[in-house]
Amino acid sequence: MMVKFRLSIFLLIFFLSFHQIQSVDHNNFKTCEQSSFCRRLRKTSPAGDSHFELKPNTLNTFKNHVTIELENTENQHLFVLKLEAVKGNVFHIEVDEKTPLKTRYRVVDALKGPLALEAIKVDEKTADKVVISSGGNKVVLYAKPFKADFYNGEKILVTANAKGLMEFEELRTKPEPQQASEDNPDGEAQQDVAQPSIDPGAWEENFKSHHDSKPNGPEALSLDFTFPYADVLFGIPEHADSFILKHTVGGNSDPYRLYNLDVFEYELDSRMALYGAVPVVYGHGSEYTAGVYWQNAAETWVDIFNPNLETNVVSSIVNFVAGSRKTEPPTANFISESGIMDAFILLGPTPIDSFKQFTDLTGVGPLPQMFAIAYHQCRWNYNDEQDVAQVHAKFDEHDIPMDTMWLDIEYTDAKKYFTWDSHKFPHPLEMIANLTAKGRHLTIIIDPHIKRDGGYFFHNDCTDRGYYTKNKDGNDYEGWCWPGAASYPDLFNPEVRKYFADQYLVENFKESTVDLGLWNDMNEPSVFNGPEVTMLKDNLHFGGWEHRDIHNLYGHMHIMSSFDGLTRRAAGKLRPFILTRSHFAGSQRFAAVWTGDNTADWGHLRASIKMCLSLSVAGISFCGADVGGFFGNPDAELFSRWYQTAAFQPFFRSHAHIDTKRREPWLFPEDTKQVIRNAIRKRYSYLPFWYTLFYEHERSGHPIMRPLLAHYPTDKEAFTLDNEYLLGDELLVRPVLDEKANKVDVYFPAKADKDYDFWYDIDDYRRIEKHGYETITVDANKIPVYQRGGTIVPKKERIRRASTLMHSDPFTLIVCLNKLNRAKGTLYIDDELGYEYRNGKYLYLDFEFKDDVLSVHKIDESASYPTKTWLERVVIAGLAKQPKSATLHLSSGKSSPLEVYKDGNTFVVRKPGISMLEKWSIKLNY
Repeated sequence: MMVKFRLSIFLLIFFLSFHQIQSVDHNNFKTCEQSSFCRRLRKTSPAGDSHFELKPNTLNTFKNHVTIELENTENQHLFVLKLEAVKGNVFHIEVDEKTPLKTRYRVVDALKGPLALEAIKVDEKTADKVVISSGGNKVVLYAKPFKADFYNGEKILVTANAKGLMEFEELRTKPEPQQASEDNPDGEAQQDVAQPSIDPGAWEENFKSHHDSKPNGPEALSLDFTFPYADVLFGIPEHADSFILKHTVGGNSDPYRLYNLDVFEYELDSRMALYGAVPVVYGHGSEYTAGVYWQNAAETWVDIFNPNLETNVVSSIVNFVAGSRKTEPPTANFISESGIMDAFILLGPTPIDSFKQFTDLTGVGPLPQMFAIAYHQCRWNYNDEQDVAQVHAKFDEHDIPMDTMWLDIEYTDAKKYFTWDSHKFPHPLEMIANLTAKGRHLTIIIDPHIKRDGGYFFHNDCTDRGYYTKNKDGNDYEGWCWPGAASYPDLFNPEVRKYFADQYLVENFKESTVDLGLWNDMNEPSVFNGPEVTMLKDNLHFGGWEHRDIHNLYGHMHIMSSFDGLTRRAAGKLRPFILTRSHFAGSQRFAAVWTGDNTADWGHLRASIKMCLSLSVAGISFCGADVGGFFGNPDAELFSRWYQTAAFQPFFRSHAHIDTKRREPWLFPEDTKQVIRNAIRKRYSYLPFWYTLFYEHERSGHPIMRPLLAHYPTDKEAFTLDNEYLLGDELLVRPVLDEKANKVDVYFPAKADKDYDFWYDIDDYRRIEKHGYETITVDANKIPVYQRGGTIVPKKERIRRASTLMHSDPFTLIVCLNKLNRAKGTLYIDDELGYEYRNGKYLYLDFEFKDDVLSVHKIDESASYPTKTWLERVVIAGLAKQPKSATLHLSSGKSSPLEVYKDGNTFVVRKPGISMLEKWSIKLNY
């Protein structure tokens, strides 16, 4: 008993000290130089001609693909290249060993489904090259040295192996130590021609106290991709760095690292690995945009060659914007520890085209329930049922909307998931019902580490059925996490995933409900006593795969299980809400993502925009950051500015560490509380706009939160801006991101023909009629947000305690006119809960203002939803003169007069009072 007590005290001290470190301990995380495969394969300058050669005489042609052999001329090892064309201007290239000693890992479950392939044909084959085409695109494969040019039309948008950095370490047997002899007195193993490396970590490697046995030896690979028409590269989240990727080559600089890790209070302006890894990169220039999705789930480093944007060289930015460019176009070199070469070439040619090509491959985020895009209140932890009740009552008392309360790990019985602490939360169903009665929801946390406790059903089941991840010796792997000793379900086993999913069913988790939200955290996986705070690479998973092969997919498999469980829990009738920390390509199909354990400082507020922009262009549109910062205690100004920023980001949640001061809005001074209240209420007024954006994301694959270059691709000033962004193409958001700011510089981008859009300040509808920077005065309440001229944005202006109570409330349409006195916009309406919209039960409306007439029609005529909503107001900005009145015309032929009045810089059509089910038009009369 005394031994158990001492162990518990030790673990408690360890956990508390672990989670209270005030900065990143770099000693816990590898640099490229400390990683054997990165050290081996990284080249800081092009090595000259590649030692890989194509063998054109081995070409085999099929309907949708070709295969051809590659040879490593250093050791004559053979590889097979497979090339196929995918619908929508995409090529897929795979390279694997021709006869490997064992099968190499190929990523599963990242793509949304089977590829939509298109026919390809061989246009030319010589000893020097092979030319393959599909539609208007083609690939030229050069033989000596190997290189691949990918064309869109007549333009080369991507070149593979232009720098000759391709490497592919074939699987081989470990050389046996030789006996001592006269020529080899120490008995050292000799370097064979077939052994490309004598790096001391090639066959086994140590990091701190951890040993990696590497049973397959060196098996790394790399390939560089050059973007001839690009000026900048962006993508490869997740990093707390600028949106535009920096030059990484030379000096002591590390590449960007993709290796899912638990890094709390992470550093800014850093290429260190964080919680997620989405290996897609885009190259953008004034004429073309293209991308590469490197489908590999092993640890990956990405070197960026872009001397036009060298780190810490201010003059390079000036030269770039001025149009000066060095000779070399930018290149991304992907270096992965294991697996195969598996790359999709996204040929754009526009930014939006490239983003859609990626989501066509990996999927879109499904339309969430309305409550999920409203405001969430969380901390580690709300103490008990009384605490939960008091907090959501206080939101009503202070007239602040809130849709979801969250519970962190302390709600459980001793960190055992799918249980409740019977002392703190003795009546969970009643607690949930009390929230539901107010139109609100509850979300709880469930992590993948399972407490090793003989009295815990989940642990016993996993042990008895062999469901845990194994160590290299085939025994259940054990590590430390929040429960103390823990093991980790092998979620690559479909049977294990189903078992995990089954636990969410109400008949199993009896103290839960069908609409309970879910938070999947710590799923990198986080292992407190593991190497780099994660799992050993030589652990074993289903199918015999090592953890090194699949590491970046573990969290993805976790949320797949959760999504399955929540879907079946409600018999497929409710859309699940899941938030995840770890993620990979395709994770958007199952969960929202937040940016992890940030800090209460202005730098982390600014980083929330950069990180969410990078995630958005990588398919993950449902993104946000902990409002106020997870660690630390924000002062009133930072806290209120963070609310204002987050109110215009897709996922909106306040969250805080257990050691921080309580920070519910009413605990701040009255003026701060009012600023926060106003920001949240503004979010709620725009919920119809947000909901429409989410629907259109599912429909089109376009990101919700967009960099300016997405719609202003020729404006070089906009390329590197990551302190402002677009929501759809309707709103431009430039939050206040600096302490004690009384003004901000807002950049209004230019079009391709040097033309510019009108922009309207959403607070007073003052019109900005220029492009370039404009200095905007800001007070405590000001959020600089602008609606683009030529758009119509739907709102609801009757703000209630929760979004669920606004379902049948009337709409306001904000019409902002362009230079031609026209505007267009859309509105999406459904039940805000389930999947009936996929059966045609919805309204998708198109509004147009032209020739002084506002009209509506259905985009999908066959769809219908019996909404009770109606049109309450039309606000028109940009009219040259005041209308005397307006006339409402119905499809039935009836008409009626409407009042129009001036309100500041707008004219308001008062109470049309028409159902959103009707077909109508409103004509302005002069």
